[in-house]
Amino acid sequence: MGALTQGKPVHLTYRQIADDLAARIGNGEFPPGTALPSYRQLSEIYSVSVATIARAISLLHDRGAVYGEVGRGVFVADHPIIR
Repeated sequence: MGALTQGKPVHLTYRQIADDLAARIGNGEFPPGTALPSYRQLSEIYSVSVATIARAISLLHDRGAVYGEVGRGVFVADHPIIR
């Protein structure tokens, strides 16, 4: 997902990552009940730190799009509210 502009990496903010994940949830790439990739996997996909991913996931949680289960992961809500 990390974009390149004239050979230079573009660093996404946690809000941009949350918006991208929300769009992917909205278009059905991650259907309700599906686990999102792990924080580590997402950090590699977006080329950002795990802390940035944690902030993005927290924002999605606040929006009602995802929920977490301790020891299991983060899942798409049954009726995600995508804003």
